[in-house]
Amino acid sequence: MRRVAIVSAGMVKVGRHVDKSYKDLFAEAALKALDCIGNEVIPEALIVGNQMSSSLFNQDSFGAILADYVGLTGIPAFKVEAACGSGGAAVYTGYMAVASGLHDCVMVAGVEKETDHATPKVTFALGKASDADYELIYGTSFVGLNALIMRLYMETYKAPREAFAKFAVLMHENAVNNPYAQMRYRITVEDVLKSPVIADPIRLLDSAPLSDGAAAIIMCSEELARKITKDYSVIAGIGMGTDHVYIASRRDLLSLSASLKAAEKAYRMASVGPKDIDVVEVHDAFTIMGIMALEGLKLAKQGHGWKLVEEGVIAKDGDIPVNPSGGLKARGHPVGATGVYQVAEIHTQLTNQAGKMQVPNANVGLAQSIGGAGTIISVTILKRP
Repeated sequence: MRRVAIVSAGMVKVGRHVDKSYKDLFAEAALKALDCIGNEVIPEALIVGNQMSSSLFNQDSFGAILADYVGLTGIPAFKVEAACGSGGAAVYTGYMAVASGLHDCVMVAGVEKETDHATPKVTFALGKASDADYELIYGTSFVGLNALIMRLYMETYKAPREAFAKFAVLMHENAVNNPYAQMRYRITVEDVLKSPVIADPIRLLDSAPLSDGAAAIIMCSEELARKITKDYSVIAGIGMGTDHVYIASRRDLLSLSASLKAAEKAYRMASVGPKDIDVVEVHDAFTIMGIMALEGLKLAKQGHGWKLVEEGVIAKDGDIPVNPSGGLKARGHPVGATGVYQVAEIHTQLTNQAGKMQVPNANVGLAQSIGGAGTIISVTILKRP
């Protein structure tokens, strides 16, 4: 297989964009990514991560309509759906297209627009990523599923409630330095613990917000990347795994087995281990998932992820800087775009373009994208060339 490089990234500030359509958001991110490299190449394919175009905008043929909107009509263009992990799955698909030699250069993008609709409608659309026959039909939401997991985790591992609140506080602290973040303000542990209960024990400030956003990256063969720019990163390893959608079927509700599978593949391909990672973007849609995500990447033993928060290990100046962007919790979570944002942010870290978010001497970075309550997970490891 050929080595695959990322030569540019474009991101839109995550938030509530009442004056822009999903097409406008996509176009802004896509054109930024192309402008970054002086429009040196025209992508040979467009791969778009998105979860809810059908549910919220009655729009299928999603890739084709977005390609048309930015003048890329004619190239292969299609949508990749893997629930909240759609962006990561789109990156995985783009990698296969370039590594196989099918294409020399592709655009991978993610876009989602959630705030045009009432919260119950969006919540139901998101809930379709659960098992429709055994969970969704009974009114299950992802907040409810994560609340069940969080309660079991706290009781099993004697994790203090304050540890989850401290995770949220750290994400907001990081987001202050991210110009693309939705929630650029600091909070306290007390703020988290006094915020409204959404599904006990999850509170409002344990949760990522509903968001609009779009991100795009240009992926090329490394041979082509060298001709385009000096500021590129290389996808050194990538993996994907799945678990039972119906969480009652899982062997261990407190283990992200799909992440363990994906991480093992990515580490092996990249010839690195957890101790070699300099910066990480984990999928923290809820604080419980952020903490379990650390364990699913083998950055902590199972049941010990909360201790990394308590000990300051995952702070920006800690041993394993996690989510210098603010993560889903504070950067925001436009679900189908999130995985692309994460890879774009790791790319900016490895090319020293992260500004105040920059982690010193970042040479190896990892992005983890989760669909559902740990159902489908991709792990992407980037290196400096």
